[in-house]
Amino acid sequence: MRRGKGASKEASGSSEASPTEKDVDKDSLQVAVNPYENSIKIIATIKTVEEFWSVYDFLVRPNDLPITTDYHFFRDGIKPTWEDISNSKGGKWIVRLRKGLASRYWEEIMLAIIGGQFSVPDGEICGAVVSIRFSEDIVSVWNRNANDRDVTERLRDSIKKILQLPSHVHMEYKPHQASLQDKSSFRNTQVWKPKSAMTRESTTDGGIRRSGSWGERDELRGKPRRDIERSWRS
Repeated sequence: MRRGKGASKEASGSSEASPTEKDVDKDSLQVAVNPYENSIKIIATIKTVEEFWSVYDFLVRPNDLPITTDYHFFRDGIKPTWEDISNSKGGKWIVRLRKGLASRYWEEIMLAIIGGQFSVPDGEICGAVVSIRFSEDIVSVWNRNANDRDVTERLRDSIKKILQLPSHVHMEYKPHQASLQDKSSFRNTQVWKPKSAMTRESTTDGGIRRSGSWGERDELRGKPRRDIERSWRS
């Protein structure tokens, strides 16, 4: 799925043949009613590991995708939308990545989903998304039950283990109901910090904050605090 200029035109299903004015109006109305869902193009449905590799080997890697492009990898029958019945009571874990890391981590997440490497009940994971953005890339894993704290935390721990994230990395969680309310995927998230980090950091800010992109920590050392705050705040 690609956002921005040209996305609506692609989503309308236009072909080389000149459609009638009625067809244009119908397509335009369909896109206008649900622009997000209708901008998604289905690449393939896979049922075996062999089918996965036959598709994946020919896909452009996330690092080489244009800005504001998303790849979705979801269970068959589940739409990658907040409103889908399988997603509506769930949420997603978010890992923000420095540019250049998305391809590796996206592959690890997909292989973990296929191999059932997450320590959660079968069917709890609805899918995953990699979002290519201007200053950072984002990998998110969607789960079915945001209110089941134990399962949600186990999913978080599984993601950290699979991606081999250092203990200091802060992950973020956002229920889809919250996304529906503020119409945002990645703003106003809940930052889940390691207990060691929580005891060290001050809580004088009081506002909702997000972590920095993973891979930026070493580069940010030595910069003025105002520059760090600007790049880390939601």
